[in-house]
Amino acid sequence: MFNKKIDINAPIHELIATRWSGRAYDPSKLIERKEVISLLEAARWAPSCFGYQPWRYIICDKALNGACWTKLLECLSEGNQSWAKNAPLLLLATADLKNSNNDLNKWSEYDTGAASQNLSIQATALGLMVHQMGGFDVDKSRNNFKIPNRYMPMAIISVGYQLPEDKIPEEMKEREYSHRVRNSISENFFEGEWENPIQVS
Repeated sequence: MFNKKIDINAPIHELIATRWSGRAYDPSKLIERKEVISLLEAARWAPSCFGYQPWRYIICDKALNGACWTKLLECLSEGNQSWAKNAPLLLLATADLKNSNNDLNKWSEYDTGAASQNLSIQATALGLMVHQMGGFDVDKSRNNFKIPNRYMPMAIISVGYQLPEDKIPEEMKEREYSHRVRNSISENFFEGEWENPIQVS
């Protein structure tokens, strides 16, 4: 997987620096089952409020259950379908909105995001590419997979191997090779009080 350069103010771990959300998947390369379980194990060990672990994932492996995979692909917006169709693995991340006492769990969506980030970092370590998508039909996903009301579908996640650079279609190259950009640290991080930008040097 080719790496994109990023601007950083201090050293960060290579797995964080090299993780990015590509779209050019190699449809000919499947993911071994042990790698799928490795991704889930990483998500399993994410932090969560009171250790409640509100995340629930539906795993749709094209090689093992094409019907499930197709049902999830069809929940995506047309734009996302156009390239996610080449990913051999699709996952639906959901968050349990209630806690063990059946009260509202205000942190469930936050915790599910943490689990998905763990999964993404583990994928990068395995040489896989992950793209998390909010562009999907929530109601359709709920109906297609009979998801109870207490669980909120949060994202569809595509996983696979990057297409070799010399095989990336011309129409995809601009997005695949575009620079990774983030706000400056001072825009998002405050020192001591609101809108007091932290100084990086």
